[in-house]
Amino acid sequence: MEWLTDNKIPIGKGAKAVVDWLTDNAAWFFDGISYALAAMIDGILWVLQAPHPLFVVVAVTSLAWFVRRNISFPLFVLASLLLIINQGYWEETTETLALVIGASVVCMVVGVPIGVAAAHRPKLYAALRPILDLMQTIPTFVYLIPALILFGLGMVPGLIATVIFAIPAPIRLTQLGVSSTPVQLLEAGQAFGATRSQLLWKVELTYALPQIMAGLTQTIMLSLSMVVIAALVGADGLGVPTLRALNTVNIAKGFEVGVAIVLVAIVLDRFFRTKSGEGGR
Repeated sequence: MEWLTDNKIPIGKGAKAVVDWLTDNAAWFFDGISYALAAMIDGILWVLQAPHPLFVVVAVTSLAWFVRRNISFPLFVLASLLLIINQGYWEETTETLALVIGASVVCMVVGVPIGVAAAHRPKLYAALRPILDLMQTIPTFVYLIPALILFGLGMVPGLIATVIFAIPAPIRLTQLGVSSTPVQLLEAGQAFGATRSQLLWKVELTYALPQIMAGLTQTIMLSLSMVVIAALVGADGLGVPTLRALNTVNIAKGFEVGVAIVLVAIVLDRFFRTKSGEGGR
């Protein structure tokens, strides 16, 4: 066995060499990405933190009524947000929401087009599948290190790590939805003279919309599961008090933060869950 271990394949050294090369030659590129993502997060934070918390609560509750058109969901949203304010975690909750919303936007903007392309090109999806498996199974701490080196401390490396972990969901579900479009629908569209772009927008994406929305809700849930990991690289939010509670073995604080995270997850899930998804549960 010694001959096998003595001739170690330089996987780690190769990865380090790639990161070093990127740091030396593409710093401007990663600085630009960091600036753009930081600006997006700051904008979301300004929307959530500039007004009085009660004004935000009323606005979100009204939006819940507009989305669901029933009294139970707005009342749940109102009670959840007031409880979070009562427990003293409003600022951390808005920071977590900014991270989740930012990561979800990036995942959907990048993931949906890739999923559409993969649905139309089976060879592309065959090549993507092991990469997506790797992104979801590799320990998060492995790619936190290069993210920290390339983007520095703060919300941006946390967002990048969250995107890497969550983006396979919209890619897979978009590919599944588009590729499962019935042939009869496509033939009917072609018979009426629809172009390829019209077939995509009016037939395939319309049919795949429930799957795409499922990908969005999965992205949100996966992003929320990363709040503690993101806190390790300096991202603000509910992950910070969670880590403090863990380090000090503070059961009370840990339970309070856990309840806040669960309430945020339920509210976001109900906001974006499609009616077909509700019927299936």
